[in-house]
Amino acid sequence: MSMDLLTHDQVAQFLRDNPEFFAHHGELLGQIHVPHPYSGQAISIGERQVLMLRDRARGLENKLKEFIQFAEENDAIGEKLHRLSLGLMRARSLEAALASLYLGLGEDFAVPHATVRLWGETSQPLSEFERVSEDIRVLAAGLNAPQCGHAVPDEVRAWFGESGAHLRSFAIAPLKEPDLGGLLVLASEDAKRFYPEMGTLYLQWLAELSGAALSRFV
Repeated sequence: MSMDLLTHDQVAQFLRDNPEFFAHHGELLGQIHVPHPYSGQAISIGERQVLMLRDRARGLENKLKEFIQFAEENDAIGEKLHRLSLGLMRARSLEAALASLYLGLGEDFAVPHATVRLWGETSQPLSEFERVSEDIRVLAAGLNAPQCGHAVPDEVRAWFGESGAHLRSFAIAPLKEPDLGGLLVLASEDAKRFYPEMGTLYLQWLAELSGAALSRFV
C-alpha cells in the first residue's frame, strides 16, 4: 500500500505502535513542519511539542492556584466557625447564645439577615419561639441537609419583617436535637448568595453547632 493511500488514523496508529520510529529517524523532527496552534505559521514538530508542554504546564499551574485558593477559603471558614463556636460556648443564657449566633453570622460570615425558629417543651418568651405552622414543622422534619435557593414559604419570608420583601436568596437548615426542633434561616438581597447547586457542608456544620448550643437552655 502506497503512503498516499494511508489515512490520518492509520499513520497515527503506526506511530503509536512504533514509538521508536523517531529514534531511528530523528532528522525528521526538524524537517516536518506543522501549523502553529495560535499564529498558523509552520513550526517543527519539536517546537510544537514544546508549545504543547507549555500549555499543559499552564493548565496545571491554574489548577494548583485553584487548589490553593480553595484551601485558603476553607481555612478562613474554619477560623470563622471556631470563633462562632467559642461565642456559643461562652454564652450563659439562651438570649446570649442567640445574640452570639446572630453577631457571628453578621460580622464574620457577612450574612445580612438571619433568624431562628424553635419549638419544643419550653415557655421562653422570645420571638424565636413564636408559633409556627405544622407545614413548617413538616418541612424541617423532611430536611436531611440544608436547602438553598430563591424561594421559601411566605411564612418563612414573613419572619424577616419588612426586609422579607427584598430578600432574593435563602438557606434553610434544620435544627434537630432530642428535645428541640427548629430552623436556622439565612437570607440575602443578593440572588447569587445562596443557590441550589452550592455546597452545604459548612451550613450543615453551622446548623448542628447552633442546635447543640441552643438546646442547652431549653
